[in-house]
Amino acid sequence: MVEIVWTEPALAELDAIADYIALDKPPAARRLVQRVFFSVERLTHFPKLGSRVPELPESIYRQLVVKPCRIFYRFEGDRVFVVFVMRCERQFQEEFLEKPEA
Repeated sequence: MVEIVWTEPALAELDAIADYIALDKPPAARRLVQRVFFSVERLTHFPKLGSRVPELPESIYRQLVVKPCRIFYRFEGDRVFVVFVMRCERQFQEEFLEKPEA
């Protein structure tokens, strides 16, 4: 079993998406966050569950899609790093997935 590590950018973006949805539909925002965390938690047993990122087919990054979100992560050793969450309709930028400096 692997450990899930959420990065600050991933949590901040998920929070921003949920806040926006909650403006009109608070229950829908809560359900989305629950679905995202449930899907990510499955990675503890199946870290390669997600698909390759189509824009970066040769990269170490994978993605889960929990509409309306794309959840980007990388698997290293016994850890899964959730590096970014974005709305599906947003244009992907490779900079979203850059590793933060230690």
